[in-house]
Amino acid sequence: FGCTRHSLQVTASEKGLVVGRVQFNDDADFIDCTKMGRSGKNIPSYIDRVSEIKSDFDKPAEFILLVEKDAAFQRLAEDRFYNTYPCIIMTGKGEADLATRMFLRRVKDALNIPVLGLFDSDAHGLKILSVYMQGSEAMSHDSANLATPDIKWLGVRPSDLNKYDVPKDCRLELTEHDVKFASSLLKKEYVIKRKAWVKELEKMLEQKEKAEIQAFTSKGFQYLTETYLPRKLKEGDWV
Repeated sequence: FGCTRHSLQVTASEKGLVVGRVQFNDDADFIDCTKMGRSGKNIPSYIDRVSEIKSDFDKPAEFILLVEKDAAFQRLAEDRFYNTYPCIIMTGKGEADLATRMFLRRVKDALNIPVLGLFDSDAHGLKILSVYMQGSEAMSHDSANLATPDIKWLGVRPSDLNKYDVPKDCRLELTEHDVKFASSLLKKEYVIKRKAWVKELEKMLEQKEKAEIQAFTSKGFQYLTETYLPRKLKEGDWV
């Protein structure tokens, strides 16, 4: 009947997390996400509770770092990455849930800052990133509220594996399912129109390898926050 889950106030349990240089009201409560400790703040499941989104700090957020997995989020939160590089860090802990997608869109619109995506170097990670960008195919009717179309793919990209010397024993061989899934993505319109994405997916299939964000821990506990991301940001290395 044209109704969305949100308009019907159908909500799931709180799943996503946010930490860093953003403040907002959650109903009557004022939330400062620099004071949420190492675990971050749960993103409210009913987004209409959220208002007055701002980044009222001496160094306001310059970008949003959208992270696929909770483990990488916790690493970034624990290292207070958002203080060294003024930003807001969010995660949906894997699959992109409705509340996290809506909250991301609301924060992006309120602050007008870029969104950079940090996902596993595999086709599934890229699929999750694409859901944040255009909504799921099953819920295309609600994409106006849920989608953030201009997210940039920061990493981990297939070309990063050799560029950053990720050890061979930290890479995984593509399964037959991975190959089929990556090949199917190459036929999707939203991928075809992003030439750099096509190039990366082709490289993945050529190398027959994938890797998780956590692969960088083999190079040191803080390699992600002290080497990989700073170099990426300095070089403007996103697509």
